Amino acid sequence: MAQVSYYTEEGLQRLKDELNHLKTKGRTDIARQIAEARDKGDLSENAEYDAAKDAQGLLELKISKLETIVGNARVIREGDVDTSKVSILSKVKIKNIKNGATMTYQLVSEEEANLKQNKISVKSPIGKGILGKKVGEKAVVEAPAGKMEFEILEISI
Repeated sequence: MAQVSYYTEEGLQRLKDELNHLKTKGRTDIARQIAEARDKGDLSENAEYDAAKDAQGLLELKISKLETIVGNARVIREGDVDTSKVSILSKVKIKNIKNGATMTYQLVSEEEANLKQNKISVKSPIGKGILGKKVGEKAVVEAPAGKMEFEILEISI
């Protein structure tokens, strides 16, 4: 059973666009590469042909994974977000208890995560640690750098 994932409308549309691109242009490009390699002669000793077939396998695997993700995706709208606790699409202002630094992150699906835009995955260590917390609560996060403790300062959309 595949896991349901929640996306913004824009995030889901990006995935659908990528899937469409891979199914059309991606498959066409791979077919062309295979045809060109096949025209070069003996297939048993044709490294280009083997590489093109491997690339085709990887492309089909990626398409299959994207189809599963899109098939199990659900759009979540800002009006559906409960701001009484941290959930997907929440913008959360947190304070690192140890050094006093404050950060604001939006929790999104793995595919939409982008640290430059302050969007972190709900499956990341910090995302998992603060999910479900309320303003004023503390969260201990097991991060690669060790245990970190955060206080939830603010939750918004």
